[in-house]
Parts: sequence; C-alpha cells; structure tokens
Amino acid sequence: MKRTRLHNQEDSLTPDEPTLDISSLIDVCFLLLIYFLVTTTIQPREQDLRSPLPGVTSPENIPPIPPMLIELRQGGEVVVNPGDAAEVFDSDSENRQLSNLKGRLGSIVGMGPSSTPRVVLRVHDEVKQQRYIDVLNCLASAGISDIAIQD
Repeated sequence: MKRTRLHNQEDSLTPDEPTLDISSLIDVCFLLLIYFLVTTTIQPREQDLRSPLPGVTSPENIPPIPPMLIELRQGGEVVVNPGDAAEVFDSDSENRQLSNLKGRLGSIVGMGPSSTPRVVLRVHDEVKQQRYIDVLNCLASAGISDIAIQD
C-alpha cells in the first residue's frame, strides 16, 4: 500500500501571500533616534546652590557677623535689611541682572573671619518665580551658599 500525504495549505506559504519585512523600517527608526540624540542641545541649568541642611550648631560654627536679610516684596522689589535701615535695591522687576545687589553681596563676602556669609531670604507669596530664581543666581554667583528662607 502506498501512502499519500495530503497537502495542507496551512503548512506552506504560497507566493501570492504578502509578507512584510520591517527590518529596514527598524533601521531607519534607530538612525533617526541617534540623529536626534546627537544633534540635541541641552539647555544650561540654573546655578546650583550647595546649601547645607539645618542641624545642630556648635559655638565654633556661629558666624561673627549677623546674617544679611533680603526681602522680595510683592512688586518684585529687592530690599536689603528691611525695617529702620532698609535699603531698596533693584525695584525694576524686569531687570534680571540685579547689579546693585551683586555689588552689595560682593562687598560682604570678604568681611569678617567667616569666609561664607549667611543670608536670610524673606519672600512674599505674590513674587514671581523668575525674580526668586534671579536672586538665588545672584547669591550663587557671589559664592554664598548659607541661605535660610523665612516665612
């Protein structure tokens, strides 16, 4: 007896059935990904502040000069030592350079035996975030990292 095997259509593909080769599409996608990664420019970050965490202070760590109080008022005014001896620096909120404040901070950096002066920052609730960042950048460019934020 001779056995014959029935040909099943599912076992083999006929030339009429379409196939899709996506290997070239994957290659193009990876090339585009590499191109965009290489040509992307990364935006520079704001200046980093290395602020120490609050902790227990010993008498040796207390600075000899009192901290400088900087207040950011609602209209964007920068006031140093508010109260009786208040000095208004940079009342123009559009001026992002804060050259007057930079000059003042530069003069206190070299004062006293402590190499890093302390600054207390008081910020009004309605102050624009950009103004706050400008003051922090000004403090960082002066080399001041000991900053306390007051309510």
